[in-house]
Amino acid sequence: MTTIANVATFLEASAPLALAAEWDNVGLLIGDRARPVRKIMTCLSVYPAVVAEAVAEQVDLIVTHHPFPFKPLKRVTTDSVEGRMLLDLAAARVAVYSAHTAFDSASEGINQQLAAGLGLSDVAVLVPPGPDSPAPDSPVAGQGAIDASASKTVAGTGRMGRVPAGTTLGKLARTAAQFLKLPGVQIVGSAGQPIQRVAIACGSAGELLHAAVRQGCDCFVTGESRFHGYLEAEATGITLLLLGHYASERFGMEQLARQLAGQFPDLNVWASRQERDPVSWVEA
Repeated sequence: MTTIANVATFLEASAPLALAAEWDNVGLLIGDRARPVRKIMTCLSVYPAVVAEAVAEQVDLIVTHHPFPFKPLKRVTTDSVEGRMLLDLAAARVAVYSAHTAFDSASEGINQQLAAGLGLSDVAVLVPPGPDSPAPDSPVAGQGAIDASASKTVAGTGRMGRVPAGTTLGKLARTAAQFLKLPGVQIVGSAGQPIQRVAIACGSAGELLHAAVRQGCDCFVTGESRFHGYLEAEATGITLLLLGHYASERFGMEQLARQLAGQFPDLNVWASRQERDPVSWVEA
């Protein structure tokens, strides 16, 4: 019998919680570790449509990227959307686990997967972990990088690496769109500008722009950034490739569902079928 504790142990080994940012809320956030698990659903975020799917499908555990709840609550009532979702999950005995920034930084986490998908070589961590983080060869630090021979470090914030000779910002943008199955992506800079060294940080990671510049990168790939971040990038001479917050992370939760299904073949595991990117484009 597989329990929530068994799944949590596997997730914590794959993405050690010590890698999470200090401000984050990670681990098992709702539920009883001793309860058995039959169905697991992964998602990027917990919101009403995802909760409704979990309850209707009698899911035992939601593995979400974005923590739920994220901040401490003074009250849990039906007066708020968050309160209603928490009460619905508790009534249906649906547990919730989040690794969030630990999964971003893990040896086989989202940023490492993005680096592989964009074809980067000589992949290394953009911002190394602190002294209290698990060592790269620690038993709890995962099973190594996707391309261990090309990686200098296997855990830490963001990734950086080199792209093939002759790569331009426009070509890298098309590669990203194909990898993530997107109709298009946004860029800051000229599509014809040559690119050699690329930094990657999924989600909303504009604060890592300075780290990318310090590391000599000429392109910074992230999900989204502020308008003033665009101007700052132009002023410092680095290009931006903006994938969209949802697109830059959701694929990782789909991959995680496949990984969990392989690790626990007796369970029914899938990525939420109801989750959608809340942002869409309208053609003129």
